[in-house]
Amino acid sequence: MKYLCNGNELAEGKSRGFEINGLHLLAVRRAGQVHVYQNRCPHRGVPLEWHPDQFLDSSASLIQCATHGALFLIESGDCIAGPCEGKALNAIACREDAQGIWISPPSQD
Repeated sequence: MKYLCNGNELAEGKSRGFEINGLHLLAVRRAGQVHVYQNRCPHRGVPLEWHPDQFLDSSASLIQCATHGALFLIESGDCIAGPCEGKALNAIACREDAQGIWISPPSQD
């Protein structure tokens, strides 16, 4: 497991971007649960945000790709609207404990 950040650095209903060993990630906290995905739209492979840490739609209930407007469920990463509907963001296994938020990044061969 690799350390991502302190738990209080990811507020409820907010998102943040991270880079760990060249891997670009986004993390969202919703209903107390942390969800981490690769910061890569399945449609064109572009980063999801236009501005740092801005990954959510205006209601803060969905992850939104700034390039094409695709919408993804926070809990699963599934695309529910847009050009990549039926695809999903790549989920990154994570856990949170008293020391912070930890991820299990995919192996980079």
